[in-house]
Amino acid sequence: MREIVLDTETTGIDPLNGDRIVEIGCVELFNHVSTGKHYHTYLNPERDMPAEAEAVHGLSAAFLSDKPLFPAIVGDFLEFIGDAQLVIHNASFDIGFLNMELVRIGMGKLSNPVVDTVKIARKRFPGAPASLDALCRRFEIDNSNRTLHGALLDSQLLAEVYLELMGGRQPDLVLAGGPSQNRSATDGGPTRAERTFRPARPHAPPPDELAAHEAFVKGLKNAAWLAS
Repeated sequence: MREIVLDTETTGIDPLNGDRIVEIGCVELFNHVSTGKHYHTYLNPERDMPAEAEAVHGLSAAFLSDKPLFPAIVGDFLEFIGDAQLVIHNASFDIGFLNMELVRIGMGKLSNPVVDTVKIARKRFPGAPASLDALCRRFEIDNSNRTLHGALLDSQLLAEVYLELMGGRQPDLVLAGGPSQNRSATDGGPTRAERTFRPARPHAPPPDELAAHEAFVKGLKNAAWLAS
């Protein structure tokens, strides 16, 4: 199953009020494992950068002034995500911004299936913080490089969080014979108890039991197996 972990950075919180996307980051997963493929771009929002937004992601209007506009990258972006399921933290926010950018240039809205990791986290841990930083702490995921929000870095962290939310990475179980079966727990592999060979025990009854059984059978009346 192909999935795309996706994040955006924006100039604010309301696309209906003129806020725009300034960064898109995506990480590809296959069967919940990162393939190493990613998509990343900065965007010129064609507007100023509010100070409160810049404080979150550190992207200034001057830095973004020479970056491409959304129409220039939309083809590559849509090709990368394809019809894959999208994994997003607080999905309604990012999907709302992406759809607004698509509608603005006369294109249709995204139709990809979407998984919202905020909803998953709140269901699994009711009442607990569900921010990306909080989940990284819960699952002991190193987010020390996250001094500011960044779409690609946040997507990479979210991919690890998503794996944990879905049950975590299970250690490989070696079922076939081979040297790997003998790895110890300190080697990261399963342990296998050593078995001591014991010869089969005799199961034939002793003579006294055979004699007792024969006497018992002779005492039976009208036994079906004695009828001639």
